[in-house]
Amino acid sequence: MEAWLRPGELRIGLGCMRMSAEEMRDTIPAAVAAGITVFDTARAYGDNERLLADALRACGAEASARVVTKGGMSREGGSWIPDGRAKTILADCVASLAALGSVPVDTYLIHAPDPRTPWRTSVRALARLVHEGLVPRVGLSNVNRRLLDEALELAPIAAVEIALSAFDDRALRGGVVDRCAELGIAVIAHSPLGGPRRARRTGPPQAELALARLLALSAVVVPIPGARRAETARSAARAAAIEVEREPVARTRKQRLREGEVVLVMGIPGAGKSRAAEKLRAREYVRLNRDERGGSLKELEQALDETLASGARRVVLDNTYLTRASRSYVIEAAERHRLPARVVWLDIPLAQAQINLVERLLERFGSLPDPDQLRTLARSEPGLLAPTSQMRALRELEAPSPDEGWAAVERLEFVRAPRSDALGGAVFVAAAATVAPRLLEQGDPAAPHLVFDWSDGRDRGRLERAVAIVASEVDGSVEGALCPHPAGPPVCWCRPPLPGLPLAFARVRKLDPGRSVLIGSGPAHRTLAAALGARYLREG
Repeated sequence: MEAWLRPGELRIGLGCMRMSAEEMRDTIPAAVAAGITVFDTARAYGDNERLLADALRACGAEASARVVTKGGMSREGGSWIPDGRAKTILADCVASLAALGSVPVDTYLIHAPDPRTPWRTSVRALARLVHEGLVPRVGLSNVNRRLLDEALELAPIAAVEIALSAFDDRALRGGVVDRCAELGIAVIAHSPLGGPRRARRTGPPQAELALARLLALSAVVVPIPGARRAETARSAARAAAIEVEREPVARTRKQRLREGEVVLVMGIPGAGKSRAAEKLRAREYVRLNRDERGGSLKELEQALDETLASGARRVVLDNTYLTRASRSYVIEAAERHRLPARVVWLDIPLAQAQINLVERLLERFGSLPDPDQLRTLARSEPGLLAPTSQMRALRELEAPSPDEGWAAVERLEFVRAPRSDALGGAVFVAAAATVAPRLLEQGDPAAPHLVFDWSDGRDRGRLERAVAIVASEVDGSVEGALCPHPAGPPVCWCRPPLPGLPLAFARVRKLDPGRSVLIGSGPAHRTLAAALGARYLREG
């Protein structure tokens, strides 16, 4: 891959996010004179792109400047949020080119992953910008190692912009810097002094030394401190001449290990981590769990170190630990005490984890909480989450890999045990389905029937009509259940295809969803049936 920086080019850039027009007029010429060529901006920074272009043209640097800008954001409710749709990325790029005018874009980045858009869709749209000749290079911003690796299969990634400083080393711990160094991809380090508040408390000598230490991490690292004064830009440029000892990115693990182990049980919420950890605790492993102890993961890491220092040789931890960065502390603690670290990954489909969380709610409270109750419970009750929180965890998940430093990686697929106390099965009927008598006959006409629906303030009568139709055709009891909660990201567990309504119905009556039938009308109901283990029926 072609090197991102040209030979002899200063490995310090300038973040321009908060600069006003007046500050641009003073600071940009000073930065250019000091040898800085990399300038970072974004479509979401208001008029920043145009102001930067004006300042570069005014000091004659429009041809030599390396402008990095970002797109893929939309303005909603007064805030910028990620929008990774292909049409947005293209439109933002065209708008950035217009704002910069005669100042060319050197590298165009996706500002942040959009959880509502498939990542592959966004990256392919990025690759098309190069293919169609709009920009010469593209890259990513605010990504982890997994998203970077997925993008590398689809687009010629030249640069990755991430937070990196003495106060935020997640990109280092998470393997992003390692991967970029391996492939010669530039690491554009934003907030290299810890953000505006910390940077204001840091004097020039300390700031220059902090930047020099980042440069020593790897030859691909390009810090982009923010500067609003000419002297700050000159100070940043001076950091490139400071020599400090290069810090190795990889850790050395060549040591003789003691008997024992540290086991990390990981998985998304609802994966069954507590049960797996309890099995190890029964074998005299010391269990460390944040939900039990309270506090933060950082405090739990300290507790692990203290536990191992006290002489414990078998320890199990079972929080989510979704990212490589969060898991790195566990590996390091085990290494300090010369113990192997093993990870057990409970790899569970989202739908099955959703069932587990709903069952947990029903077991604790006997019924499904409404959205307000769920928000309150999520703040005070360990392990109780809204659906969006669980989905967010799945998006953040980076599968564990031996190259993180694990002595072993054990992947366990989820298998649901049959219910031993169930009295039989049920028939679940979606009110939106065409309920033909022959479909009802394929179920058990004598079984309890649940007709379920979601209204969102629309036709509530649909549920009543469907209940009446089903009741006229079967011998078993028929009940209706309605989710009245709003559209958008789910705030409850009862909106189909989430499994709350069928599970609550089955639990009260001691029925087994896996021995049931679900009559539905489309892919969402088919998905729900598959999650429950129920036989799916539909007209046609």
